[in-house]
Parts: sequence; C-alpha cells; structure tokens
Amino acid sequence: MENQKKVLFSGIQPSGYLTIGNYLGALKNFVKLQDQYDCFYCVVDLHSLTISQVPAQLRQNTYNLIALYLACGLDYKKNTLFIQSHVPAHCELAWALSCYTMYGEARRMTQFKEKSAKHPENINVGLFSYPVLMAADILLYQADLVPVGDDQKQHLELTRDIATRFNNKYSPTFVVPEPYIPSKKDGARIMDLQDPEKKMSKSDNGGAVMMLDSPDDIMRKFKRAVTDSGNEIKYSTSKHGISNLLTIYSAFTGKSILECEKEFEGKGYGEFKIKVAESVIEGLKPIQAEYARIIKDKQFLEEVIAEGKQKATYASYKTLRKVYRKIGLIL
Repeated sequence: MENQKKVLFSGIQPSGYLTIGNYLGALKNFVKLQDQYDCFYCVVDLHSLTISQVPAQLRQNTYNLIALYLACGLDYKKNTLFIQSHVPAHCELAWALSCYTMYGEARRMTQFKEKSAKHPENINVGLFSYPVLMAADILLYQADLVPVGDDQKQHLELTRDIATRFNNKYSPTFVVPEPYIPSKKDGARIMDLQDPEKKMSKSDNGGAVMMLDSPDDIMRKFKRAVTDSGNEIKYSTSKHGISNLLTIYSAFTGKSILECEKEFEGKGYGEFKIKVAESVIEGLKPIQAEYARIIKDKQFLEEVIAEGKQKATYASYKTLRKVYRKIGLIL
C-alpha cells in the first residue's frame, strides 16, 4: 500500500467556454498530473445552478467541457472523468455535512458575499450552501490534494474544518485534503487582456481569450490588449499588461521570461502583441482540431461519461456508506 498513488480531485463548472487562463492554470497541468496521482476530474454542473442557466446551453456546455478535457490530453482510462449530477452521493453527503457545518462558517464565505452583490436578484440558498457541496465533492473521494486558486482557498479551509470536526466526533473517516499549489511554471496566472489587474474569466468575453476562439478572434483580442504608456517589453509589477502578455507568450512557447524579453528587445508593442497571438493560435490548433473531432462523436462521449459515472459512483458510495453507518443511519 506504500506505493498507492495519492488522490487528487478537481472540478470545473460548465458555465461557458474555457479561457486560455483555465488551460494554462489548470488543464495543461492536469495532463502532467494524471500519471502521478489517482485523479478525479469532475464537471460540477450542480454548482452552476446557483446562477440562472439556459437548460439547453448548460447541457451543451457540459458535453463541450468533457470534450475539452479529452482534447487537452486527459486519458479517461487513467483518470475518472465524470459529471457531478450523475453521482447522487454528492448531494447525499452534502446534506449530511451541512448538519456538521456551522451557520457562522458558511456566512463568512467571501464568494457568497461577492456573488450576492453581483446577482442581487438571485440570492438563493444554493449560493449560500454551495461550499458544503464542494466539501462533499472532495471528501467523497478521500482526496489528498485539491488544486485551488485564490478564490477557492477559503472553501478548501472550510472543507478541512468539516472533515476534522467529523473525524474528531466519530473516528477517522475522511482524509483531510491539502491544497495542491503548482509551481509558477506549471500554473501560470493569466489576467484579462482589457483589465490586466483582473484574472481572466470565462464569464467575461471582452478581455478573455477562449480556448475555442477562431484564429481571427484571438488575433483581434490580442491586438486590442491593454499595455502601458512605455515602449519597453520588460516583466515588471508596474507593467501589468506587458507582464501578462509575456507570461502568456512564455507559457505557450516554453521560453523563460528572460528569453522572451531578449527576443523582443528593441521591438514595438504592436509587433509583440501579434507574436503573442500567433503563439496562442499555434498552441491551441491541435487542441481545437481534436475537440472538433471528439464533439462530433456523440457515441464516444456517452461511453466516456458512462464509464466515469460507474467509477465515480463506486468510489463515492464506499465513503457515503461509511458516513451513514457512523452517524447512525440504517443501511
């Protein structure tokens, strides 16, 4: 058992097309992790319901995301690729865990405050209890590691608190997960092209480059990217736009930031932005081609989804039965 792989869990909402930020910060790294860990990669469709969705679009986005996972190089035989709503144990454990989560803990979640302010017309209970469902997602699979961005660190801390509280009350039941923090090289943080002090988001298409954007759209967005009033292509905390473009170019070409700076020494911003766009177009070309092939093969997609459902259901109910037994429910 000493050689048993650690378990890693991650989920992405099917709430729109993924950006190059999602690719460079997560998906590209997931491919490297699949040989190192026992990975559960989930399409967290239930989480997306906290914001009003168009049903047909949500269904299509879910298929799109599974196809993108595969197109990026995730092997569904090595990993467990599945849809959250296909595994009822997520909701079942979320209810049980909500009875071990304090109201004050849930109320302190900053994402609830931020999303409530952003969508004041739809402040629903799901938005409030969403971190408990996230805890269930992670704890069901006895995850050792969870890749998290800054916006999810607080939720992972809550997950750890819930797991520890339950373990202390009954007996060791859950693995208390640790955050997986990739190196800067493996988890580039990509900012918005129009507002380079804000993270690139798939809910804002203005300054976001989508993984499935056409070459023309990618070029247009980079040509319009915000830079600064200077003319030197140098990485600096005071040059947010240029630094972001250097990060993107470095990630897609595999060159170091220093090498990128030397390459564009004495060059203008216009030429630089075109070169960055070309590197992104070239880097996404094989992914887009593979995605186009996979998304047309509905039978293959359904087979991948069915296999993921079977594997995730088996793993999740091992944990859920253990929890139910400990809290006194008859199995």
